[in-house]
Amino acid sequence: MNLSFQMKILLLSYFTSSVLSFIIVPLLRKLKIKQSERDVGPESHLKKSGTTTMGGLIIILSTIVLSGFLYFNYSLDQPEIATRLLPMIFVTVGFGIIGFIDDFKKVILGNTDGISPKAKMIGLAIISIVYILMLLFVFHNGTDIYIPIAKTYISLPIWVYILFALFVILGTTNAINLTDGVDGLAGGVSTLIVTALTIISILWNVKEITIFGCIIIGSLLGFLMLNLHPAHIFMGDTGSLLVGGAIAGIALYMKLPFLLVILAIIPVIETISVILQVAYYKKTKKRLFKMAPIHHHFELSGWKETTIVIVFCLITIVACGIGLVII
Repeated sequence: MNLSFQMKILLLSYFTSSVLSFIIVPLLRKLKIKQSERDVGPESHLKKSGTTTMGGLIIILSTIVLSGFLYFNYSLDQPEIATRLLPMIFVTVGFGIIGFIDDFKKVILGNTDGISPKAKMIGLAIISIVYILMLLFVFHNGTDIYIPIAKTYISLPIWVYILFALFVILGTTNAINLTDGVDGLAGGVSTLIVTALTIISILWNVKEITIFGCIIIGSLLGFLMLNLHPAHIFMGDTGSLLVGGAIAGIALYMKLPFLLVILAIIPVIETISVILQVAYYKKTKKRLFKMAPIHHHFELSGWKETTIVIVFCLITIVACGIGLVII
């Protein structure tokens, strides 16, 4: 697979996502699919109430269209690659559908809480387990995991691997979801993470990941055109869960879950900030941060949204550079 073909996939995905953006956004506005800001966030976010949401539809439709097109294209002359695209499509679109149901309940049905946390977790867990079992028993990927720096693999007992993989998928998805709180932040950081994983797939000649990674990158870039500050549309859980599923799915497929700790350093920090905030408050009845996740702390400290996005993306670029070096 040459570089020009990879660029064609990425550009085609970007074009598809961009076209869908200019079709779906006006349609969602016409249907009055708007964000309803809750009072748990920064006061400055109240002005965002009324912004079009469920923009993850752009990402999921672009992913489905391009994945379907390339699946049938490869099934004609390279059926093995086409078949190996299926697990990534399954976990990514599956998570996106769970997010869509959540968004639908929040926006269309007027239930600001959406799906109950328990129901959402069960749905995501079922999709995750099916994906893990597909990797193990259909595609025979094995239970070995790559250790960066040491540049070696360790093999886990099958049940340990299943539980570990489930933790990686749910943890990654939750982390990306927590990162989605500032215009362009989750989309920008996620694009960089997927780009790093896609570069590794090129270096390791994992063609199916290269193809799928380019699809996700292009889809995210097209969406980001209208999501950067001031955002014209938010991705909602449809987008954040889809992207989280894609990142975790790709990392597990390439046996690189430990590398995510470095590549996804921003989502990791966002998650840790929430855990620390809750634990500290329970113990002292005081807040460790002005607000969690930590991007809200910086907002309340006077940082502009654009500054937060730029700084967090620069940190991600450095982290991805380190990740590429240590593999």
